[in-house]
Amino acid sequence: MPVSLTAQFDPALLDRVGPRTTRDWLVDTIGFLVAVTFGVLILIQGVHDTVDPLTGSQLVIDAVCGAISCLALWWRRRWPLGVALLCVVLGVFSASATIAGLLALSSLAVHRSVRQVLFVAVLWIPQSIGYAIYSGRTDAPTVLLLALAMVLAATAWGMFVRARRQLLHTLRERALRAEADQLLHTENARQAERTRIAREMHDVLAHRISLITLHAGGLEVRPDQSTEKVRETAVLLRSTARQALEELRDVIGVLREEPGHEVAAAPQPTLSDIPRLVEETRQAGAKIDFEMWVDHVDTAPSALGRDAYRIVQEALTNIGKHARDTAGRVRVRGAAGSGLHVSVSNPLPVHTHPGPALPGSGAGLLGLQERVTLAGGTLVHGPDGSGDFVVDAELRW
Repeated sequence: MPVSLTAQFDPALLDRVGPRTTRDWLVDTIGFLVAVTFGVLILIQGVHDTVDPLTGSQLVIDAVCGAISCLALWWRRRWPLGVALLCVVLGVFSASATIAGLLALSSLAVHRSVRQVLFVAVLWIPQSIGYAIYSGRTDAPTVLLLALAMVLAATAWGMFVRARRQLLHTLRERALRAEADQLLHTENARQAERTRIAREMHDVLAHRISLITLHAGGLEVRPDQSTEKVRETAVLLRSTARQALEELRDVIGVLREEPGHEVAAAPQPTLSDIPRLVEETRQAGAKIDFEMWVDHVDTAPSALGRDAYRIVQEALTNIGKHARDTAGRVRVRGAAGSGLHVSVSNPLPVHTHPGPALPGSGAGLLGLQERVTLAGGTLVHGPDGSGDFVVDAELRW
């Protein structure tokens, strides 16, 4: 069956932590330097702040907490939630930890679910209020609004990156699935072509070789025939062998087809070729009682004629292989609108023919069954209970 092109994205793929690549090292280094740089600038501003100055101990605590937050960024890929929570807690006592906390929040939005991101983002509200109380800032509302704006921006950026990665992953999966589907389609086409060629080789060669065997068997059992009769049989042998070689060449030509060079397909048999097929079998020494009543043979669909021809051909081939001394009966009846009935029967042999049996794959009747089923018809084969072996097919017309 074809492979579906619908790619289902697994969010857990973004949560997996693999070896840190060169790009990851570069991004993490830049993030660390940005957090440190802005942390130092915030500390310098705090030292020179004359409106809400920090005490010496508060500056030390601010610097220590800011440094810890910046260092923690190196582990934000492995433990994004833990690092983000740590930065939130340290942010209560440190303004210099703000940028590191925003970077940790953005990384959390990239690697974890929306629920965790919103949980940490909401914690920035009490964190900002706590820092305003701890530092004695008189503009707490301004601090809160500024913090919320930065939290919103960091969260939005992280979610954007996550969505973009999801999209790229989905597109990559679809491309891989499309490539796999194309390879599967190509392989199925090759397999179908191999099956068609194998069936064609079986159809065109098995019958010819069985005719050659019948001719040769006639010479074997009647060595006292006249010179003229032997010459006539030799001519038939040569003609049949030449036809077999020509048909084999046509089939092998398909296998040798080169790109850009199409090989003309061998002419396919039609319903009107069945009498010729029966006559060739008779010339090989087989006794065939043949009757064909079909209205407007020339107007029969090519596929119908080919299927009917192959049914008769395979049945006559089996008679030549397994029941050489019996008399076969071929009946073909039908008309447009009422369908086509093909029946080939022969008495079951009562004794084994002397000499080695012709080899067979055992797949001829199975191939006929598949052919008729695909055409929407029915095929029955086997002993009928009255001592005959019957191949009986009903085809749509």
